[in-house]
Amino acid sequence: MAGEIFRIRLAPSALTYSAAADETLLEEAGKAGIAVPAACRNGVCELCEARLLSGDALNTRNQQLIPVTGRLMMCRTLALSDLQLEIHAVMASGDNQPRKFQAKVVDVRSISHDVYRVELQLPRRRELSFHAGQYLSVNLPDTDPCYFSIASSPSAELIELHIQATPEWVSAQRVIDALTSGGEVTVELPHGRACLAAAPQKPLLLVAAGTGFAQMKSLVDYLRETSYNEPVKLYWGVRRHEDMYLRSLAQQWQEEWPPFTFLPVVGDDEDNDWSGHHDQLVRTVLASGMDWNNVEVHASGSPTMVYTLMDALVDEGLPQEAFFSDVLEYAPRG
Repeated sequence: MAGEIFRIRLAPSALTYSAAADETLLEEAGKAGIAVPAACRNGVCELCEARLLSGDALNTRNQQLIPVTGRLMMCRTLALSDLQLEIHAVMASGDNQPRKFQAKVVDVRSISHDVYRVELQLPRRRELSFHAGQYLSVNLPDTDPCYFSIASSPSAELIELHIQATPEWVSAQRVIDALTSGGEVTVELPHGRACLAAAPQKPLLLVAAGTGFAQMKSLVDYLRETSYNEPVKLYWGVRRHEDMYLRSLAQQWQEEWPPFTFLPVVGDDEDNDWSGHHDQLVRTVLASGMDWNNVEVHASGSPTMVYTLMDALVDEGLPQEAFFSDVLEYAPRG
């Protein structure tokens, strides 16, 4: 059986992943980026309990076959064939229900002329489940919620935000003023369906404008924790060099993670014709030479940028269902 690879399908989430015959179902789910609850990893805590719907599986504790409809602990189970499991604790992309929390403000610091990095600590952090690429709202008294992408991986202890704030951005500046006073703040999360509940099974194209980089950071941090080795290209478009507030981090990813390529698009680069819109970024992405029939695209930026990019890529052959952006949800076209 050693060397054999089987397909594991989880219900009701419909997530799938590959499992080697000599690795537990829990270990292989983790390599695929699927968040199965677990603690002891020894079959005692029962957090990774699932039910076998079809296929042949072995209980490594007693070396017995698990009967169909029988319960199993994924940390103590090997696949002997393709399997279908029922596990309600694993959510499909975007299916986690938003909840409100009182978050402790751990740190607020300026990382560019107009962007702040915020770190929040949530109570009972391990009980909170969200997917890479989702966002939250900061709820201040007597004002509408303000929404920000989560910039950290779902496994990170602290929640990271990148907030662009100037006196002209009244709502964002109000949030920064409230956070820098310390104490606690009410947040609601997670929101958004343009996210990853498992590592994709095809190359990934990430396109960000401005602080849309925060969402891409969450995706990259998450994927680096998995065994994902398909090509990942990140295009980050900004108007000026100083707007690329974590350029050194993106360059570090490129140096340390072989599948990753970083392609900055800066409006005031020499020989660049910056139009004041997003044409340059879209043109650069189109020139990437990717196989648009075999790629998944995640985009974060203004509705103008996102829809311009989506239309251009669909015209080039990208299936529309392979294009993901929160804009499609919060600013749908009529």
